[in-house]
Amino acid sequence: MPSVYSPDAASYILQILVSAFLAVLFLQSGIDKVVDRRGNRTYLDGHFAGSPLAGTVGPMLIVITILEVSAGALSAVGCALLLLTHDSMVAFFGAVIAGINIIALFFGQRVSKDYAGAAALVPYFLLALTAIYVLAEH
Repeated sequence: MPSVYSPDAASYILQILVSAFLAVLFLQSGIDKVVDRRGNRTYLDGHFAGSPLAGTVGPMLIVITILEVSAGALSAVGCALLLLTHDSMVAFFGAVIAGINIIALFFGQRVSKDYAGAAALVPYFLLALTAIYVLAEH
């Protein structure tokens, strides 16, 4: 039996933890957008009111919701598959969708000149990049 302190064991633990983190992050955010659609729409209408994206809030909200739920669901299923089969492919795709989603959010924050909001996304993007690397089949 391999040591639990081996690089392979550490890599496996990282895969599970990062996919679980992305699952919680994106499922919570995506489900909130589905459950409280009106509240999110009201907030985003105000947030983008003075930006060139003001007229696109509805479609943007739909796209972001789809990306968040997809990233969260793929990460959750991927985490379960990692535990059951040690296969990281589904979790890998969850991390890729997560990265794409964060870029979309970052774009919106920068265009609306919410620089603090954009800066707050950087650690999540770095996590998504790390997840893509850790979950890639080497």
